[in-house]
Amino acid sequence: MKDLSLGETMIRTGLREVDGVPVTEPIASIWDQVWKFKAKPDDVLIATYAKAGTTWTQEIVDMIQQNGDTEKCKRETTYKRHPFLECMGPREQKDINLFCSNTQLAEAMPSPRTIKTHLPAQLLPPSFWEQNCKIIYVARNAKDNLVSYYHFHRMNKGLPDPGTWEEFVEKFMTGKVLWGSWYDHVKGWWKAKDKHRILYLFYEDMKENPKREIQKIAKFLEKDLSDEVLNKIVHSTSFEVMKENPMANYTKDFEGIMDHSISPFMRKGTVADWKNHFTVAQNEKFDEDYKKKMSDTSLVFRMEL
Repeated sequence: MKDLSLGETMIRTGLREVDGVPVTEPIASIWDQVWKFKAKPDDVLIATYAKAGTTWTQEIVDMIQQNGDTEKCKRETTYKRHPFLECMGPREQKDINLFCSNTQLAEAMPSPRTIKTHLPAQLLPPSFWEQNCKIIYVARNAKDNLVSYYHFHRMNKGLPDPGTWEEFVEKFMTGKVLWGSWYDHVKGWWKAKDKHRILYLFYEDMKENPKREIQKIAKFLEKDLSDEVLNKIVHSTSFEVMKENPMANYTKDFEGIMDHSISPFMRKGTVADWKNHFTVAQNEKFDEDYKKKMSDTSLVFRMEL
């Protein structure tokens, strides 16, 4: 009998709601320990809706913290450097329980810690607010975010089956996807920034002028970087360089869970790729719905550069 790879033995997870937000069944099963997670005052949290430039931002933050030392940034994969708070991570041993909780990984880390989350603001463990942690939030325009998320579902067997493109567009518009409504997510964090230490960034700004946005992050983290180090970070965190970096492109740790032959984890990293996916009718319907859902916020996105 041949050994089945992890991918062949994995059954795609379903979704369960936590306070009205759809999360995967494994996340729902450990929700209690996620909610009770104890943040520390010097924690840095990187928060995003999934596929909005999270890994890119993690790499930028790590490079800033390591003063541009690329070798130090290759000490571990992104996943181990910055625990993914609410998720279950692949275990080292190929035992029965293939996943372990990342809250344990975070708890075991020495301070200062950098942690990642895709949780909407209302589901963030209260200790992050209580400890007044620095939070970097990155938002990406809805259409590109949707396209990237669709392809991510196709290649990641740890997520629910996306169905067809048409079906996924509907799910995204109604918020029936993992981590819930994109609209609620970006608006909720936008509102939270008025009361908390949140640096709110836009993916499109980062693509347009990475150096300027990296400087913003460095200032927020109270790090003074020379121009030489800044330029090095711009280069090392470019899409082309990161796509080839096994410590950041998710080709390690996730063999059998992510199938890069279906769609690479780092796919295009561009703005306005949505034009290659939306039909004219879909685009019109999406725009109308978008206008309604975004009518109660001052938040503005660029759908192209």
